[in-house]
Amino acid sequence: MTRMPVPQGGNSPKKGARAVALDILLRAEAAGQYADRALDAALSRTALDGKDKGLVTTLFYGVIEHRITLDHIIDTRATVAPSAIEKEVRMILREALYQLLYLDRVPDHAAVSEAVALAPRRSKGFVNAVLRGFCREGKKITYPDREAEPFSYLSVRYSVPVETATHFCRLFGMARTETLLSAFDTHAPITVRVNTLRLSREDFLARVPGAKPTENAPYGVCLPADAPLHDLLADGLCFVQDEASQLAVQALDVTPGARVIDLCAAPGSKSFGAALNMQNTGVVQSFDLHENKLSLIRRGAETLGITIITAAAADARTADKGMLGEFSHVICDVPCSGFGVLAKKPDIRYKNINDAAGLVPVQAAILEAAAPLVAEGGVLLYSTCTLLPPENEEQVAAFLKNHPEFSPEPFRVGEIFTEGMLTLAPDTHGTDGFFIAKLRRKKG
Repeated sequence: MTRMPVPQGGNSPKKGARAVALDILLRAEAAGQYADRALDAALSRTALDGKDKGLVTTLFYGVIEHRITLDHIIDTRATVAPSAIEKEVRMILREALYQLLYLDRVPDHAAVSEAVALAPRRSKGFVNAVLRGFCREGKKITYPDREAEPFSYLSVRYSVPVETATHFCRLFGMARTETLLSAFDTHAPITVRVNTLRLSREDFLARVPGAKPTENAPYGVCLPADAPLHDLLADGLCFVQDEASQLAVQALDVTPGARVIDLCAAPGSKSFGAALNMQNTGVVQSFDLHENKLSLIRRGAETLGITIITAAAADARTADKGMLGEFSHVICDVPCSGFGVLAKKPDIRYKNINDAAGLVPVQAAILEAAAPLVAEGGVLLYSTCTLLPPENEEQVAAFLKNHPEFSPEPFRVGEIFTEGMLTLAPDTHGTDGFFIAKLRRKKG
């Protein structure tokens, strides 16, 4: 297992940071909150310094990401039934085990002693026994047998539900599923798109030591862990966008003067990328269902110095009859199950993968509403951040069957060429799991 470094400045984690992380984890689990919202809200109320906030963030996301693995260790080592372990005690054990397994600067004795200190008096001996026994036996994890119980093995080894492991194996086979899940366990560096209204990628790379260009996206940069991201964003020199999402914008192939509509735009990265490729000349209309998300688009455009974006609330499933045939490029980055971004959004791991079927009609309705907005000869770009075929290839095939006026458009992004549909994956491209389809509306 890869052990992760503690955020800079952290030698031995402080009890304050661990206690805060424990509190946030317990409240998020009880409330069923999305991880990022729960963490952001809680950190905004704490008086911890930047170093300790970094540790809290590492513990919070780490425990969520590896929860099934951590629970397996607890349940196989506890001397009581799993149901008899109190929720608070289980979370204390998860937090300590995560540090023992994945944080390379945390001494084992510190992780154990701090966990015991956090435990209720009645449970201190139990917590101490589980953790010290795990350390004494070399931190060995006994996984289910890979041959006899392949889905259980994948579930525990990569911390995904058995249902997800089973579904992936049916789609991709055992070997590919394991490489995919292993890739989702790897934390890639933060990727940004350079604001080419202000500087070239070459100038940006010279400004940020250790930064590296993305492999296929022409304006992308992978940042080193110590990059001053906050300052770079505040100065409008870049915005956060995975290379896969950047490649979707490149596939759009917009030029100055284009008329673009982004139907599910928040937080705005594809709108920003299109506007930059248009050299801030033309029209980009950005819509989102939720009014409260529009400020992200407006503030982002202002910070980047983009003036051609307008943002408004609208339901992408309902076509505005006043805009029929008005746009040279239409972006449909639709709501999806998210089973391509497990590395960045660990709480998605625990979604019921069968619920993804409920999103397919929503995606189809958005495509239906988008089709008449495309001008003759124009482009309809469909994208998701999932690897599930019903939301991707099957969705596009159904659309094309009902819309003979559209056809797949071959495109090239960097060294990748496709006949019109492209699935990117972390194990093959080093990006988020992402699907892109480029469709051209025929003339006449």
